[in-house]
Amino acid sequence: MRKRPLIVLSTVAAATLLLAGCAGSPAPESSTTPEPESACALDAKAGATSDAVVVDGEGADAKVTVPADAPFADVERTVIGEGDGDEVTVGDLVSVRYQIVDAASGTVLDSSARGEDGLLPILMDTNQSSLFVAALECNPVGSQIVLALPSSVLGEGASNIVVYAEAVEELPTVATGEPVEPTPGMPKVKLDDDGAPTITIPDGDAPAETKVALLKEGDGPVVGAGDLVVVQYLGVKWSDGKEFDSSWSREATPTQFQTSGVVTGFRVALEGQKVGSQVIVTMPPKDGYGASAGHELEKESLVFVVDILATTAAPQ
Repeated sequence: MRKRPLIVLSTVAAATLLLAGCAGSPAPESSTTPEPESACALDAKAGATSDAVVVDGEGADAKVTVPADAPFADVERTVIGEGDGDEVTVGDLVSVRYQIVDAASGTVLDSSARGEDGLLPILMDTNQSSLFVAALECNPVGSQIVLALPSSVLGEGASNIVVYAEAVEELPTVATGEPVEPTPGMPKVKLDDDGAPTITIPDGDAPAETKVALLKEGDGPVVGAGDLVVVQYLGVKWSDGKEFDSSWSREATPTQFQTSGVVTGFRVALEGQKVGSQVIVTMPPKDGYGASAGHELEKESLVFVVDILATTAAPQ
């Protein structure tokens, strides 16, 4: 599925990638996709700086004030309002209200205001969404959090920043759209009780061109070109029906990437579809790994079933 690897980044050091809305990095290889963890990845504690931040109001409209003499000695996190939902953990998909603020100037570097109803979907992924993992993990849904990050953990030339964030709702990790009548000639798909698919390859020749069909039709936002998407997926080879990649085989943990960072057939399957949809795509080698000389799938036609869980427009 993926064309380019992502360098594995620590929970906090990746924060600079997320100042543009958590959508600036290429798709990870399967080995870097996070698996759910019982323990907190960072579990930052409250301190003098995070305790001193003043938040007036709520969500993207809140006014976040950082004292000029705040020490920013360490990564600190203060819960200013405790929610009553389930605890947020690595691997969860949640809708989030947030602001990321430059501590010195008070400038809002990014916020969820650009999302529908002031919310953006965030996958709790320690590789690509580490800023939000650091802020929200191990607290109940509905909690309001202040996270203070000193420039020393953000890289050369960075400023101290403060994140104000709230996980508003846990989002589904399977497609929730209405089932659609199967398309003749496409592989058959069966779902187990948890929503995990199995694919049966039909008799006949492998596809000469990429074909996409709906299995479920959602009613959420439409995936645009270059969007950051969150999906569950299963990929098998047309030649023998054997699985070669699957989020379902990694503790059923969703994965995220930009549509520009995957093979052509997978991109075509996603762009233009609605969140909540489940699609099946068949593709010849030219739209898969045919251009990757020496790749184990270079000569294989591929089949993917994909649950589209969330989409966020790429930053301008």
